[in-house]
Amino acid sequence: MNPASVWQNALIRVTRRAHKPALALPLALLLSACSGSPPDNLGINAGNLAACPDSPNCVSSQASDARHAIDPLPLADTAEQTQSKLKTLLESEPRARVVEEAPGYLRAEYTSQLMRFVDDVEFMLGAQAVEVRSASRLGYKDFDVNRERIERLRQRLSE
Repeated sequence: MNPASVWQNALIRVTRRAHKPALALPLALLLSACSGSPPDNLGINAGNLAACPDSPNCVSSQASDARHAIDPLPLADTAEQTQSKLKTLLESEPRARVVEEAPGYLRAEYTSQLMRFVDDVEFMLGAQAVEVRSASRLGYKDFDVNRERIERLRQRLSE
């Protein structure tokens, strides 16, 4: 038997109906591995959100370089009302969930549909504006997904 037919026979055996449940566990483990764990530096530290890494998969209203910089979100009335509205907006976003809430602070996780990559989005509400940071946990490029997400939230917040 040649090597090609050995591989074909093995593939046929693995994909038989009886073996399909056995394939589900490795596939689930592979997809859940894309989520990563939250970085240790999230939250408000010394009055600031964490700085963006060197990779282009993060935006922050507190960043000083053009690649990562984004304008803060405006307040909608008071900080408390803005936080409530932001939380409502986040809860209505597809594949987003609020994971941490404190007075003047919100953190949400967005999960991508296909590969289950997770992005961390933070909001620090101040007296004048909402400082924001959105960063991918894994990978290098995000194809401007984080920037577009914040701009979409900015637009929805102003409605």
